[in-house]
Amino acid sequence: MRFLFAALSVSLALAGCNVPESGDPGAPKVAPVLDRPDAIDTQTFAKPLEARVNHVDLDLDLDFETKTVSGTAMIDIIADKGVDTVILDDDGLEIESVTDAEGKPLEYEVGEAVEGKGAPLSITMGDAREITIAYSASDADALQWLSPEQTAGGDHPYLFSQGQATLNRTWIPTQDSPGIRQTWSARISAPEELTVVMSGLSQGDPEQLDDGRRAFTFAMDKPVAPYLIALAAGDIVFEELGPRSGVWSEPEMIEAAAKELEDTEAMIEAAEELYGPYRWGRYDMIVLPPAFPYGGMENPVMTFLTPTFIAGDKSLTGLIAHELAHSWSGNLVTNAVWGDGWLNEGVTSYFENRIIEQVYGKERAEQEAALSYANIVKTLADVGMDAPGTALHTKSDGGELIGSAIAYDKGAYFLRTIEHEVGRDRFDAWLTQWFDNHAFQPATSQMILDDMMENLVESPEEAEKLKLREWIFEPGLPDNVYKPDPKAFAEVDAAAAAFANDRKLDDKAWESWTSAERQRFLANLPRTLENAELAGLDEALRLSASTNNEELFLWLDLAMANRYEAAVPQTEQFLSRVGRAKFVRPLFTTLMDQGAWGQAIARRVYAKTRSSYHSVTQGGVDKVLNPAGA
Repeated sequence: MRFLFAALSVSLALAGCNVPESGDPGAPKVAPVLDRPDAIDTQTFAKPLEARVNHVDLDLDLDFETKTVSGTAMIDIIADKGVDTVILDDDGLEIESVTDAEGKPLEYEVGEAVEGKGAPLSITMGDAREITIAYSASDADALQWLSPEQTAGGDHPYLFSQGQATLNRTWIPTQDSPGIRQTWSARISAPEELTVVMSGLSQGDPEQLDDGRRAFTFAMDKPVAPYLIALAAGDIVFEELGPRSGVWSEPEMIEAAAKELEDTEAMIEAAEELYGPYRWGRYDMIVLPPAFPYGGMENPVMTFLTPTFIAGDKSLTGLIAHELAHSWSGNLVTNAVWGDGWLNEGVTSYFENRIIEQVYGKERAEQEAALSYANIVKTLADVGMDAPGTALHTKSDGGELIGSAIAYDKGAYFLRTIEHEVGRDRFDAWLTQWFDNHAFQPATSQMILDDMMENLVESPEEAEKLKLREWIFEPGLPDNVYKPDPKAFAEVDAAAAAFANDRKLDDKAWESWTSAERQRFLANLPRTLENAELAGLDEALRLSASTNNEELFLWLDLAMANRYEAAVPQTEQFLSRVGRAKFVRPLFTTLMDQGAWGQAIARRVYAKTRSSYHSVTQGGVDKVLNPAGA
C-alpha cells in the first residue's frame, strides 16, 4: 500500500467528528539527522548519516489467537548515490522476504544479537530507495495481548503497544532511534468486533473484509521519533470532549473517563497561550486497561493513559497536563539520544506545572512542585549527591539515570530555577523560540545549553550565577536551586509532626486537604508504626477505601513496610489489578525488604500476576525478586 498524505478535511469517522486543519501544515516531510558526536545513539545499529529511514508504511494483520502481527513494512530510504546498504533494528522479527519497488528480491542478513538491543538487519538495496519487508512478530516486548478476562468488559481480547524507549523494533522493522524522525502510515486489520486506534489520524471508515475482519487506516504526515508509533485494539468507544479532543476507552469506563478529562480543552488552550500553537491537529486520548505499565505515553494525537489516574475529583489530572505538554517537549523537539532524556521529561514536567497553574491555580501548582522537589531530595539522600546518574545528561543509552527524580524532577527544577532568576517573561520568550526553532527536530543537552547562552543569558556574570553547565552535566543538585515555598505544606507538615510526636490525628483536616497534601502527609509519616497505630490511621482516614491510587499506594506501601497483616489482602488485590510500574515495582521492593514474611507474599503474588504485566513492568520486578539474575 503506497502512502497518501491525509487531506486536511479527512473525517475522523470512528470518532464521529471532523479533524481540524493541521496545526502546522508547514511541518517538514524530511527531518534532519544530527551530525555531531553527542547525537550518536549507541542503542541503534543504524548508520543514519549513510542511509536513513524517511517513511514507514505498515500493512499488518492482528492475530489474537497466536498473539502475532504479520504483514509488510514498506520503507522509503534516503541515501547518497553509491550507498548500497541500509541497516535497520530488529529484535525478534521473523523476516520472510525483502524486495525492491518492483518486487525483486533483495539480499539481507540478520546479524548477531545483542542483549537488550536486538540485532542489525542489513539490507543490500543497491540503487533501490524503496524496500518492502514481509515479516511477522510474535511475543514482541512492545505488545501486550490481553485476554477477555483482563479487560473491563470481559468479552473481547485487547492489544496495546508501548514503544519507548527501544521496544518498537520488536514489531516494526525500522531504525529505532529518537534522532531518526520518520513519517508513517498504516493499514491494520483486526476481528470485526474490535476497533483499532493509532497515534496517527484516522483515514476514514474502516474497510469491511470478507473474512469477518475490518481494516483501519492511519497516517502521520509529520516526522516523529519511531518510538511514538503506537497501536491499540479492543472493544472501545469514543466520547468527544471538545472541538479537537476526545477520549476512547472500554464502554464500562467511558463515562468516568470523560468526566475526569473534561478540562482537556482548557489545558490545550492554556498550553498554547504559554508556548505557541498545538501543531498536531487533534488531541485524543485512550484510557487503557490497568496492565498499561506507565501513567501515560505521549503518542501524538492519541495519548495512552492508565486508568489509575481516575480518582473521581480530577486530583490526578496533572498526568494529562504532562502528556499534553509532550506535544511540544518530546514530540515536537525530541532528545536525539536517551542519555538526554531530560530534554523530553524535565522540560515537559516544568511545562506541566505551568499548565496546572493556568487551569487550577497557583496553590495546586506549588504543592505539586513541592512534591517533585521532595522526590529529588529523597533520591539524592538514597544514592548520594555524587552518583553519576544524578546528572541530567548521562551515557547515550540513559542507563546511568536514577529514576524519575532526575530526568523529570531535577530537569523541571532546573528550568524553574532559571525562570526565577531571569524572570518569567524572558524565560517564556526563550522557551517559545526553542520550540519554534527546533520544531520536528532532535536535540542534545549541549544544544540546549548553547541555545541558552545565545538566546537567554545576557552576560557572563549571569551565566555564572545560573550554573547552567553544572545543572546539566554534573551530579547532585546545584546550590542555586529555587526551592519550593515551605508554606505550601505548612499545615500538613505540622500534622505529620504531631502524629509522629503523640499520634494525634485530625480527620476533619484530612477531608479538606488536596490530594497533594494527603500524599505529602502519608509520605512524611514515621516509617515504623505498630499495628494498632496503622489500624487507627486506616479507620480515621479511610485509607483502604480511597479511590485515589496515588494515596492508596502510599498507604499500602507503609502497611507492608510494617508487616501489617490486615492490609495484605488489599495489597495482593492492588498488585493483581494494576500494572503501572510506578506502583508495582516499589510495592514488591518493600515486600522483599521484609525478610521471609514479605518475600513469601511477594513470590506468591508475582507467580499469579507476572503474566498480566507488560514486559516493562516484568523486567523491573524480575530484578527486584531476583537481583542476582538481573
